[in-house]
Amino acid sequence: MSPTPVFHWPLRVYWEDTDAGGVVYHAGYLRFLERARSEWLRARGVSQRELARAPGLVFAVIEMQLAFKAPARLDDELVVSVEVLARRPASLEFSQHVVRCSDNRSLLKARVRVACLDAERFAPRAIPADLFPE
Repeated sequence: MSPTPVFHWPLRVYWEDTDAGGVVYHAGYLRFLERARSEWLRARGVSQRELARAPGLVFAVIEMQLAFKAPARLDDELVVSVEVLARRPASLEFSQHVVRCSDNRSLLKARVRVACLDAERFAPRAIPADLFPE
């Protein structure tokens, strides 16, 4: 797989993303990362719903490393990046960053590995060659 360009997905922090003090709760970042990876797939013309139907595969997080750098707060505009670091026969490894737009400050860095699984059995499955043709 040749290097793919870095994908950027913008978002805003809402009350539902924060604790009582208006700070993003640490688990909230997992949703941001997941949504950005989903939007990365969508931008590449890949529907997760269609993948689950035919060819019958899903992606599941199997490993994640997070480094929290600074807090995001209510109303912050953020950008979440997605970059493919490695493709293995049945998994993808991503680098992801969350950056606050107002000051370009890095808030979180993550390495995420997802496995390709059979949608019915949840057993590892090879990523189809035509899914990411680069």
